[in-house]
Amino acid sequence: MSGSDKRHHHYFLGEFNTMLLKVVIEEQTFSLPIEESLIQQAEAFFNKMDEDMNQGWQMGREWVENPSPQQRLTIAADKLLTALENDDRKVGTMMAGYICSRAPNVTMIEMDVTGEMGHDFHEQTPKQAAPATQTHAEKAKPLSKMEALQQAGNEVSRVFKTGKQYKFSMLNPASGQWEESPAIASKEEAENMREFAVKKRFDELASQV
Repeated sequence: MSGSDKRHHHYFLGEFNTMLLKVVIEEQTFSLPIEESLIQQAEAFFNKMDEDMNQGWQMGREWVENPSPQQRLTIAADKLLTALENDDRKVGTMMAGYICSRAPNVTMIEMDVTGEMGHDFHEQTPKQAAPATQTHAEKAKPLSKMEALQQAGNEVSRVFKTGKQYKFSMLNPASGQWEESPAIASKEEAENMREFAVKKRFDELASQV
């Protein structure tokens, strides 16, 4: 992946896509459509990955005897990061498929490039996928202000660069899909708009209390 190619990349894996996994790596964002058929056909490969991880795994500076489900996602995300950096489409597709098969609610990953494997997974929760149920559930069990602030922050991605402009993504609670902001000229302006989007979503969630 060349340093000059800082654009919004799309990997198309087939005509009928069932899930769009977004991957943010510093100033770049990748959109990876994953077919349901791929996940089904690769299940044996995914099971072999789990068997390998059952033997333990080196995660950063720590050896983990039996990685938890979340740690297994982190391991796959780390392999996905390496594949995207090396333009290895085949491995990237398989790692994205593993993540989608084990955590179908994950819609976006913000990659940690420090080597510490602190990758940030954003999920589409059942409440977000079913807005009618969400409204009823939220009335029955309202969020605290802290929970509302945390959820608002999870529903707005960090700012990323596309070409010479900046964007961020927001989770549409009605459709359960991530939507990109308009292109913004400067990073400072994009950060301000992101902050406004987080506050607006927080106000929406807090008002349901």
